[in-house]
Amino acid sequence: MKLVLLSGGSGKRLWPLSNDTRSKQFLKVLESNEEKNQSMVQRVWGQLETVELSNSAVIATSKMQRDMIHSQLGTNVPLIIEPERRDTFPAIALAASYLYSVEKTSLDEVIAVLPVDPYVEDEFFEKVKELEELLIESAADLALMGVTPTYPSSKYGYIVPESQSNEISFKVGRFTEKPSEEKAKTLIEMNALWNCGVFAFRLGYIIDILKEKNLNTDYEYLGQEYNQLPKISFDYEVVEKANHIVALPYEGGWKDLGTWNTLTEEMATNQIGKGILAEDNVNTHLVNELDIPVTVLGAKDLIVAASPDGILVADKASSPKIKEYIGGINQPPMYEERIWGWSRVLDYARYDGGPEMVTKRICIHAGKNSSYHYHNLRDEVWTIVKGEGELALDDNLTRVKAGDTIHLPVGKKHGIKAITDLEFIEVQSGVTITEEDFTRLFFTWDEVLTNFQSSKSKMISY
Repeated sequence: MKLVLLSGGSGKRLWPLSNDTRSKQFLKVLESNEEKNQSMVQRVWGQLETVELSNSAVIATSKMQRDMIHSQLGTNVPLIIEPERRDTFPAIALAASYLYSVEKTSLDEVIAVLPVDPYVEDEFFEKVKELEELLIESAADLALMGVTPTYPSSKYGYIVPESQSNEISFKVGRFTEKPSEEKAKTLIEMNALWNCGVFAFRLGYIIDILKEKNLNTDYEYLGQEYNQLPKISFDYEVVEKANHIVALPYEGGWKDLGTWNTLTEEMATNQIGKGILAEDNVNTHLVNELDIPVTVLGAKDLIVAASPDGILVADKASSPKIKEYIGGINQPPMYEERIWGWSRVLDYARYDGGPEMVTKRICIHAGKNSSYHYHNLRDEVWTIVKGEGELALDDNLTRVKAGDTIHLPVGKKHGIKAITDLEFIEVQSGVTITEEDFTRLFFTWDEVLTNFQSSKSKMISY
């Protein structure tokens, strides 16, 4: 069996810590067995290693999340990169084409798809293994895994049996999406399950669907045509049209930590970051990523979260509504975790006539490097404030250290490698400043050095 983990999300419900590049699964607010902060994706990948499923797993994600996954899980984790976000059917179709045309996986191989961020115990993933046998024995189109409800919830979708049965698994009759609590009680009496987004199919089943829709089954070609795929969920495009679906109940604990009120229930501490959470607070959490202290006094049932993207003060019960209120916020992510370190926007300004200015604080970890690239639309000025590094600048390799300033005009090729942990302040200025203004020439430092040696470049120092 192969596993495809879906990593997406816009990060709106856990704002301001989450954003387009750092969705909820990347927030390091859970406690690991070593009593260190870890993210949901780190927790899940560790569980897959424990139950010996990680070697058969791939993560399907967007370009915006690639660096974050590599930063948190390492560069050896296999990724399938969507050219753009287009919902779950295109993502799963691309993953199926990868397994079929690149990995040469058999059409009879069972593929299990699951979210990258369920909050569960290891037994959950042991149960996922049973989907393979269920799918084969039932000859069904799809095999789903559902959670046995512990209370009538209106927050989840329900998998409803075709008929009452005492068997371990059952044939699915229909789906009900987020019913009222009263309706949920009736569904539970019918042995309905919470839909946790876990399902399995034969690879050939999806490949046949792609062929029926005249979609390419070759990974490279499908990627090139990706913007033509229907922007639709797998549930609507495949599940609702399947003729034979079976479901397997899971009776253990399961949580979707997608909102502040559910996430804080599993945090190991009430305070992360700089500040004071006074003793007279009740059921209140403070999560602060800023360098300034935040003080909370006499509060009850609050979440106080602060990051470069904004500040949230909310009653926990009301916190799921945050998505309704921040839709008009149109700024780019102010904090990003990258494979080489992190960057934080300190200031942004747009001047009369159109010129823009962005000031960032950037950290590159020892031994890591940026790509070797240039920009067409902006100038940059770097001021090194900490550490030592090696700077590739057009035809020169240069040592830099704290106190050095580097001017990078439009078109100047540059890249930097940290010898020790390196921090610098970057000031960008130009008529248009955009993250798309990158022409990357080399990604690894070995490529940079090889290029410089072949061009007989010079090694100088400031």
